[in-house]
Amino acid sequence: MISCIVLAAGHSFRFGSPKALAKIDDQQTVLEYLQNKLVQTHLDEVCVVVGAHHEQIKSFLLNHKKVKSVYNKDHNFGQTSSFKTGLQHVDPQAEGVLLLPVDCPCVTVATIDKLIETFQKDDADIMIPTYKNRKGHPPVFSARLKQSFLDLDHSMGINVISHRKDVAVKLIPFEDEGVVQTFNTPEEFLALQEFLV
Repeated sequence: MISCIVLAAGHSFRFGSPKALAKIDDQQTVLEYLQNKLVQTHLDEVCVVVGAHHEQIKSFLLNHKKVKSVYNKDHNFGQTSSFKTGLQHVDPQAEGVLLLPVDCPCVTVATIDKLIETFQKDDADIMIPTYKNRKGHPPVFSARLKQSFLDLDHSMGINVISHRKDVAVKLIPFEDEGVVQTFNTPEEFLALQEFLV
């Protein structure tokens, strides 16, 4: 079983409004676009972590058997706290967990499925997709690391674990530029929209 944690709990200060609710086209928000993509993959579960702006965001959550949401009351502490909240709510049977910030919606269904397939055939603790040697999203974490992540202080970055000598990290190259596409500002979002057209 493979789960995905979507981080949608941030304040989006640099963007000026909730990034999850930015309109990717006339039909859907970034969050809707991402959820609609994820339910088409071989993922068994999608856990959307909300926090800041959760009252606005909750009406854009997909009503689908694969999708659930969880509120991170400690969202002010950043991504690590939101990832830990997600980890506490994914199915205990999950052998791997993908991490996908909501501002990284461009990765393709095919890339996610290939990443899942590769992870399930491998013994790596962490698998990271790359594009032209640039690390991207979503990384996949083995369930073996779950407690290590839960033990992290909120002030520590998630990537602390990948630097441990006892953790096997494997980089997986893709031709999908979407793994490195992200946005923090309105200008970057315009570029992302053009990339998706």
